[in-house]
Amino acid sequence: MTVPDAKAWFVREVLPLEAALKQFLRRRWRNKAEIDDLCQEVYARVFESALRRIPYPVKPFVLTTAYNLLVDLTRRENVVAIEAVPNLEGLNVALDEPWPDRSVMAREELRRLQAALDRLPPRCRDAVVMRKIEGLSRPEIAARMGISENTVNRHLGDGMCALADVMFGEAAEL
Repeated sequence: MTVPDAKAWFVREVLPLEAALKQFLRRRWRNKAEIDDLCQEVYARVFESALRRIPYPVKPFVLTTAYNLLVDLTRRENVVAIEAVPNLEGLNVALDEPWPDRSVMAREELRRLQAALDRLPPRCRDAVVMRKIEGLSRPEIAARMGISENTVNRHLGDGMCALADVMFGEAAEL
């Protein structure tokens, strides 16, 4: 597409969506002073894309572009430059080790999980362990246990529901 054709399309199809675009951005972006700049960035991305191929339908494309811009900006904000903490060793923090309270909580959670697994019927427990711990596929579990995949699915469903009930405090009949 030529630049004059893209400009004509942009004026005719995209600019009339400005109110909807700004409303979309206002609802999703915390800094209202940046809305006009965000709008311009969306326009630049949409126009650049239109030079390659005119998007259709236009409104969903413009709003999706705006959404993707917000996602990109949010990701960039959450990245901490390594230069921001020049001397990690100087912080005197063991970065690879969890805090003691986290270790205690994790051990307790593992104990609860083991107790919940022990309460499952044997075939159900075997299916859950093979799937969630050993990482076997449903067909592999079915072949190992000598049962159908539908039965494996039932065992997995029953087992995971019972485990979730126990782990999240619901009373479970196993």
